Amino acid sequence: MKSKENLHPKSPRAWVIAVSMGYGHQRTAYPLKELSPQGNIINANNYLGIPEKDRRLWGGSRSFYEFISNFQRIPFIGDISFRLFDRFQKIISLYPKKDLSRPSFMVRRIFSLIQRGWGKHLVEILKKKPLPLVTTFFIPAYMAEFFNYPNDIYCIICDADISRTWVVLNPSQSNIKYFAPTPRVKERLELYGVKKENIFLTGYPLPKENLGSTQLEITRYDISHRLLNLDYKGAYRQQYTTLIKKYVGSLPRKSNHPLTIMFSVGGAGAQKEIVIRIIESLAKKIRKRELKFILGAGIKEEVKNYFLEQIDALSLRDYLDKSIEIVWDQNLQNYFKKFNQALRTTDILWTKPSELSFYSALGIPIIMTPPLGSQEDLNRDWLLRVGAGISQEDPRYTDQWLFDLLESGWFAEAAMQGYIEVEKMGTFNIENIIHQHAVAHH
Repeated sequence: MKSKENLHPKSPRAWVIAVSMGYGHQRTAYPLKELSPQGNIINANNYLGIPEKDRRLWGGSRSFYEFISNFQRIPFIGDISFRLFDRFQKIISLYPKKDLSRPSFMVRRIFSLIQRGWGKHLVEILKKKPLPLVTTFFIPAYMAEFFNYPNDIYCIICDADISRTWVVLNPSQSNIKYFAPTPRVKERLELYGVKKENIFLTGYPLPKENLGSTQLEITRYDISHRLLNLDYKGAYRQQYTTLIKKYVGSLPRKSNHPLTIMFSVGGAGAQKEIVIRIIESLAKKIRKRELKFILGAGIKEEVKNYFLEQIDALSLRDYLDKSIEIVWDQNLQNYFKKFNQALRTTDILWTKPSELSFYSALGIPIIMTPPLGSQEDLNRDWLLRVGAGISQEDPRYTDQWLFDLLESGWFAEAAMQGYIEVEKMGTFNIENIIHQHAVAHH
């Protein structure tokens, strides 16, 4: 199924900027690649011709992020190190509501580096063709404004709540525009001092290949098949026939795929050990082909090989590409493409509460692994509030608790909650705003 319509006959054009730290910022940029010349997303920390000095400054933060993500698994010491790292980007409680516009230590530190020329090279290159600039990370937005980029600067927020680090030193003097995925983020930005006219509540940008057009025909088609697997005893459908009819339409007689669970590791490859306990618990059902298990391995060869070793160790090699599958690619854009394709026939997504939390809008319930960091804690809280996610029980007994929840129809309810409650039009809303602003400027 292809999208039947393009919002504008001439798609708006913009520079789309991400950073390669984990997958979150790049995954957020991916649905907007059509805006960018030749569909290229620029990674601010790793583009062609980046000065060595800039690369080093970016590299320090990236390798530290990956080191800390993996280091956390070491008992006691790892936990302390992560908590210290997390303190610098801690999201303080919203209540009592007060003025939070004073810049944090991190913001001051980032600006001291930009004042010394960090990012100037990138901004000068983009100035040669000054299209609107859309970034999924705050630092390129800071750089662009500091070095007087001559067009609109937009920053997309990738979490359900954010720290003060996302906002410049003097927000009242800034013209950076923000795309907020949730009302909480909008409120947060206001408390951080961002001008109301620079905040747009758009929702998170989801991939068009999982949406279809603005009519969401692909999402609706996929959830109609998913509900049959998530509610195989019919407990939910019996109770909520009218609701399903209203939001999804008529359901097919039979699902177009077996019950499918996908486990997705983060960009740093953290939490891959959990997978093994899950597969071990579900091995009997995998052999009987009662369910399909997909492993989202990202782009790291060592993660893919680790999964293959474990599949061998559990004598499941014969079931590879049948009832067990690894999604992997050397190229990140290709990986996202494969991942999004696999999502269409995924019934439950098992992952950390990262930017993938927003994929609950596609009608996919989420099982959450333990969060890594303050923003993931708040993503988890948001998913629980929406009713589209659940914290994992002991992975060793997945075959018990998972099927108890399936039987009760809970996963079907969670799929519908995400589908109804979470904004699905983020990509189209963002494209629209950029287009309208571009038209107004001409």
